[in-house]
Amino acid sequence: MLYGDIQFFDIIIFAAVAAFIIYRLRKVLGKRTGFQKNINETPKPKQSKQSKANNIPSLLENELKLEEIYKKVNDFDHKSFLEGAKKAFEIIITAFNNGDKKTLKDLVSNNVYSAFEKAIDEKNNNPAAQFYSLIIDGIEDAKVENGNIYISVNFISEQMLNNDEASIIKNKDTWTFEKPEKSTNPKWTLTNT
Repeated sequence: MLYGDIQFFDIIIFAAVAAFIIYRLRKVLGKRTGFQKNINETPKPKQSKQSKANNIPSLLENELKLEEIYKKVNDFDHKSFLEGAKKAFEIIITAFNNGDKKTLKDLVSNNVYSAFEKAIDEKNNNPAAQFYSLIIDGIEDAKVENGNIYISVNFISEQMLNNDEASIIKNKDTWTFEKPEKSTNPKWTLTNT
C-alpha cells in the first residue's frame, strides 16, 4: 500500500509544480485575448480608388481598347463582361429566333427592341435556327462618356437550321452594350446592333 501512496503523492507534487510554473509564466508574459495588434505585421498601404482603377490586367491584342474602361472604372472585370456578353448574345438571338418579345424587352434598349419587334412581326425570324458556335472576335470600341460605359463587341456566330450541319450560316455582328458607370448592377443593355 505504501508504494501506491508514494506514486499518488508524486503526481500531486508534479501537478502543483506545473501549476506554479504556468502561474508564473502567465504573470510574466501576460495573457493574449485576441484583440491585441500584432506588432510583427507591417501596415498595408491604403489603396486609393484611383490606384485600383489603374490596375490594368494583361489583355489580348484584340481587347486592348478595354484599357480605357479600366482607367476610369474601379471594379471593371473584362473576363466577366465578355462572358456575360457572349451569354447575352446567345439569349437575345435565341429569343429573337423564337419570337420571344418578353425576353428581348428585358435585355435591349427601346430602339433595339423596336427593330427586333418589327422583324418578328414581319416574320423575318426563324424558329428553326439554333446556335452551332459563337466566339468573340474582339473589342471594336470601348469608352466612358456622360456617366455611361459603352463597349462594342465583335461576334462571329454560326447557326444551323433543324440540326442540319449542312445548313450552317456564319455571321459577323458588332453589338454595343451600355451600363451606367456608377451602377453596381451587373446587367448591361444592348443599345446598338
